Amino acid sequence: MAVPERILLVALLFPVLARPAAAPPVQPARLAAHVRMLTEDFVPRDEAHPENLDRAASYIRQVFESTGGRVEEQPFQVRGRTYRNVIAHFGPQTRERIVVGAHYDAAGPLPGADDNASGVAGVLELAHLLGRTAPPAHVELVAYTLEEPPYFAGPMMGSVFHAASLKKQGVKVRAMICLEMIGYFTDEPRSQRFPHPSLRLLYPSTGNFIAVVGRIGQGSLAGRIKKSMKRSAPLPVHSINAPRWLPGVDFSDHRSYWEAGWDAVMITDTAFYRNDNYHTAADTADTLDYGRMALVVQGLDAAVRAEAGRIRR
Repeated sequence: MAVPERILLVALLFPVLARPAAAPPVQPARLAAHVRMLTEDFVPRDEAHPENLDRAASYIRQVFESTGGRVEEQPFQVRGRTYRNVIAHFGPQTRERIVVGAHYDAAGPLPGADDNASGVAGVLELAHLLGRTAPPAHVELVAYTLEEPPYFAGPMMGSVFHAASLKKQGVKVRAMICLEMIGYFTDEPRSQRFPHPSLRLLYPSTGNFIAVVGRIGQGSLAGRIKKSMKRSAPLPVHSINAPRWLPGVDFSDHRSYWEAGWDAVMITDTAFYRNDNYHTAADTADTLDYGRMALVVQGLDAAVRAEAGRIRR
């Protein structure tokens, strides 16, 4: 073969040989962009600043719409002010559905990057994945407001309004998954704390894992989600079914679905048991690990699809 022919052959083959690797299913840069938008552009986003909550809600709606979801809002009144949950639907209409949600308000005039811009970013990225490849059953994504004090654990939480509306409509929720702080990880030894000393015997002392938290008596949901996440992403995942009196077990929006009688879990980096920036001005976008956060969302996508696959049409 003549030299010019060899050169031509190399030129023809080179695009195939040098083709860049496929982009990861979840892009850390996109997660970071969502967190920065919520923590730097829409602050303060607490109950005393409804105008910023409205701006955050509009942003969430815009992202949901860009993914192809069927989008709606759920306005509700609290003390003469209007607040709103933002909802996106994916997949076919089925008798049961999966609900995945995170709260977009913050505690007081604080940035709230891990708590809970990280959870909202996870829901928005999940919307991107579900819009690209539809789930086999109805999946409803919800961004809630008024999770933080002074409304936490009371009847005015956005998730309480949402759960009540589903109940009133006769909707059957197969499972609810709450994202509550999913962005803070550390490899420092003895960086993980626990609500009870006995848990130190069962779980790692380094805060480099994600936790799936369920309650005693709700079956195998937490374990199934853990298995799905572990199979799909190289990130340590641990699960626990614990009594509600254990501090932290019901500290987010999944509690509203427990009250409604449905199985629900919280996916979390364990919040103040690991992240010392919790409810302080130091909870900023620069403190989060977007690479591992992307693995959480990748695992979440697999778990949601697995749970949706258990639903009969």
